[in-house]
Amino acid sequence: MLGATPWKRSVIALLLFGTAFGYLEAAVVSYLRFLHEPVRRRFYPERPPGDLFPLLTRQEAGADPQQQRIVWIEIGREAATIVMLAGTALAIATNAGQWAAAFVIAFGTWDIAFYVFLKMLLDWPASPLTWDILFIIPVPWVGPVLAPVLVSAAMIGAGVWHLFREATQNPVHLGRWNWAGIVVGAATIIVSFTLDSGNVAGGGIPRPFHWPLFGAGMIIGLLGYIGAAVGARLGFLRRTTG
Repeated sequence: MLGATPWKRSVIALLLFGTAFGYLEAAVVSYLRFLHEPVRRRFYPERPPGDLFPLLTRQEAGADPQQQRIVWIEIGREAATIVMLAGTALAIATNAGQWAAAFVIAFGTWDIAFYVFLKMLLDWPASPLTWDILFIIPVPWVGPVLAPVLVSAAMIGAGVWHLFREATQNPVHLGRWNWAGIVVGAATIIVSFTLDSGNVAGGGIPRPFHWPLFGAGMIIGLLGYIGAAVGARLGFLRRTTG
């Protein structure tokens, strides 16, 4: 069980790691954009500077072997990123709940810091509603920057709360229905990011984002966790005041 001091130290370590990792991610993306830009200009000369869409299609990327190689390297980098975040969480956790909480803190901090540093390095995104490519495994995930930032903020809040409750010996116990809500909510959010993947992968401009679907996923996922957190809290209060 995490004590009060280790809990605080763990959260600070995760925030520092996520922030530093966010900078590294932003730096790598800056290099990638410099590499991709000449090729994209060849196919889309009228595209405004800094606009990520339309993406290069497989046929267009296939015209340059180097671009194909970069795409495969990028897929490996994305997978390695998740492994690094998961491994860092594992280093400070003593059970599965702590690991999940630590992972979402690191992930959320990394994601938000990534956009902050991209703004500093490239003056991008232009606004919270600027479209971005979130992941490319197994298909392109796309959406306005605001959407993943909202998810990341919720992840950080839930993760910090979970570790705090563990440290105070009043852990949050997730039941079957709580897990169902979290999983369904997460899946719904992922669907909102990937619904337009076929169009985007084919060189199209993203269609309007599915905010209602995204919002439904956020609400379902948050209620799944909050239900367990509130229930455990009420039970703790009854035990201590009874």
